[in-house]
Amino acid sequence: MENDGFLRAPRNVSTVIDLLETRGISWAHYQEDMPYTGFEGLKYKNQKTGANDYVRKHNPAIMHDSVTYSEHRLSQIKNLSMIDTSRSLFHQDLKQNKLPQWMFITPNMTSDGHDSSVTTAGKWCRTFLEPLLHDRNFMQKTLVLVTWDENEKYADRNNILGILLGDAVPRRLRGSEDKTFYNHYSEIATVSANWNLPTLGRWDVGANVYKFVAKKTGDKLRAWRSKQQLQAMHWNWSYAGVFNEQGGNKAWPKPNLALDKCQHGRPILQAIKDAYKHSDAPTYYEDSIEVPDGLFPPKGYEPVEEE
Repeated sequence: MENDGFLRAPRNVSTVIDLLETRGISWAHYQEDMPYTGFEGLKYKNQKTGANDYVRKHNPAIMHDSVTYSEHRLSQIKNLSMIDTSRSLFHQDLKQNKLPQWMFITPNMTSDGHDSSVTTAGKWCRTFLEPLLHDRNFMQKTLVLVTWDENEKYADRNNILGILLGDAVPRRLRGSEDKTFYNHYSEIATVSANWNLPTLGRWDVGANVYKFVAKKTGDKLRAWRSKQQLQAMHWNWSYAGVFNEQGGNKAWPKPNLALDKCQHGRPILQAIKDAYKHSDAPTYYEDSIEVPDGLFPPKGYEPVEEE
């Protein structure tokens, strides 16, 4: 994916939402300044200034037909507002003590620093999050991950910050730093480990679980086999694929059903195995933390440079 177009993944591409629902784990997406619940549009601008507010590209659930073809799932993609909290569905759910067990929260394009600065993003994050850390309706064995999707400059290696907060973090770990290798798939892997959920059969299978969670679930943490190879990875250049407009292989890679028996013992979601058991689509997923990038792409998915 190297563009901000109107992207849609077909219904047979499962997400963490499918995993959560297998165990009845409640969930919701809260999107700052999204105009209404289940909005599927490309963007929604500030009605006074014309500035970018909500954008579809920062709402992963809405880009999957497995979500948008379900009225119930669409109803879980809700508005968050810091301008008028009385009309914010997040704040209404908070007040009524109806927040779900798993949440994905996205600030708008100013609040997240994209169209502003990291200082603006930091101020928004503190204004939004600090009161919640003292709210009993929010702090119920809660783990909060504050992170970004990418760094500022594509020329730099994409090494981003992740901060864990909440009363689920052991007191002895407060203020500490973890040198373990994690990526965005670690978020799904940690969710699966925490609630003993199945996997998607993709890179989530091999991703490291956050260390303090792994100690409770018995998951083993792994390091890259080669420090030299790790340092060569850039993760700021896309390899070929369905959503890469620059060309190359457009085949949808399927989950690797051979990962049903993996190192941590969690099986692939049964619905995924049923959907792909007769598929002849290629797969490049492994039980490994060593995820590819545009410089070191999966075989057959080499990027095509623009002319």
